[in-house]
Amino acid sequence: MFCEKVTELIRELHRMSDGQLPAFNEDGLRQVLQEMEALYEQNQADVNEAKCEGRAELIPSIKLRHCCLLRNQRCLIAYLYDRLLRIRALRWEYGSVLPANVRFHMCAEEVQWFGQYKKSLASFMRSVGGGDGLDITQDMKPPKSLYIEVRCLKDHGEFEIDDGTVILLKKNSQHFLPRWKCEQLIRQGVLEHVMS
Repeated sequence: MFCEKVTELIRELHRMSDGQLPAFNEDGLRQVLQEMEALYEQNQADVNEAKCEGRAELIPSIKLRHCCLLRNQRCLIAYLYDRLLRIRALRWEYGSVLPANVRFHMCAEEVQWFGQYKKSLASFMRSVGGGDGLDITQDMKPPKSLYIEVRCLKDHGEFEIDDGTVILLKKNSQHFLPRWKCEQLIRQGVLEHVMS
């Protein structure tokens, strides 16, 4: 039946929650493109036959296939655009380095797009806020205090804060650090905020 494969692609995205990225369905995408190619070729043959032989009864089937082509095209664009929106949101959530399990679900073009988006965002942040730039990915919610207590969830190594102090982040160690310095590590799962 027409447009079933592309509808399944859209359903696959809809089943995932907003913060998750399903695996890129290359086979489904290829099947939809093959269906579109077959519809187009069938339409071309019928259009030529309708013109040459004057068969007006072919026009409704030509219009139906054309509508199916347009629907497949719109759904494929929606599928790809939704994935890009999810990847863009992941940049704000995880920072410039995505976890391996997230990168695994991306195709090569999406990884390339993520790299370009990351560079564009970094370039913009350098241009704003004076000489050092402004990290607009920090403090997504207004902080209640400038320092927070954090617990290290895994060994991370040395971590330097602005005053030059070097802190060794070992598993299960607790530290009192500037919020803006450790938010990125919290998002990456290296640290966790200890609520008192």
